[in-house]
Amino acid sequence: MDLCDIREIRALLERHGFRFSKAKGQNFLIAGWVPREIADSAGLDAQTGVLEIGPGIGPLTKELCGRAGKVVAVELDASLQPVLAETMAGCENLEILFRDILKTDVAQLVRESFPGLRPVACANLPYYITTPVLAALLESRSFEAVTVMVQKEVAERICSPAGKPAYGAFSVFCRYYAEPELLFEVPASCFTPQPKVTSAVLRLNVRGGPPCEILDEQTFFRTVRASFSQRRKTLLNGLSAGFGELSKERLAALLVSCGLDPAVRGETLDIAGFARVANAIYNA
Repeated sequence: MDLCDIREIRALLERHGFRFSKAKGQNFLIAGWVPREIADSAGLDAQTGVLEIGPGIGPLTKELCGRAGKVVAVELDASLQPVLAETMAGCENLEILFRDILKTDVAQLVRESFPGLRPVACANLPYYITTPVLAALLESRSFEAVTVMVQKEVAERICSPAGKPAYGAFSVFCRYYAEPELLFEVPASCFTPQPKVTSAVLRLNVRGGPPCEILDEQTFFRTVRASFSQRRKTLLNGLSAGFGELSKERLAALLVSCGLDPAVRGETLDIAGFARVANAIYNA
């Protein structure tokens, strides 16, 4: 069965009485090159264990199973169970779990599912849960790499360097945990139903540890959030709003001690810059 052939997809879904859920962000691939390219980009071999989120009817899942030692697919929509039972028949290295990935202990799942294997994550993520799912995957510190298809705008934001309009708190968050690489774009015409936006595939190569010295992770991310909370304001004003326990004068002095002009804007700082500020605040 060609899981990207629109005619076969329609016949399959009709057999099982399946209806697309807009609330669940369901858009199924109808271009076979896309799941093949994603799976190829994930760097898989027989020693790899893959966590997939949202397999849908399984076009990417099948490609992953053909390359990896084991695949665990987590699907929220239980109505897809009979569909996947048909489309994934014969995939002996596949385990499908019908649950909410956002209510799952990802680190525990990886430990239990992939003993002796090199764990990676690979997924065509629904747009509406992209940010929380990526955060959960990265914060678990369980993967060597995370390869995902997301909305192009989100991919550009994640990969954006400091000082660019797309650069924001989530850019810093992702770069703290991984080195992102934008791989290729996927037109809306590759899906049914057709979304209104272009998608993109990116690979996040997970770091072994923080990219620079961070004295306190909580203070670091609090500093980042405060710095981007008021994009048109100066870094000093953002930090003043985010760290009410420190006076504006004290914060200004801390920024100067970090070699920064208090009038600079937060979006101009890279991770090392945020680390210097956060470490100074932590020691204040």
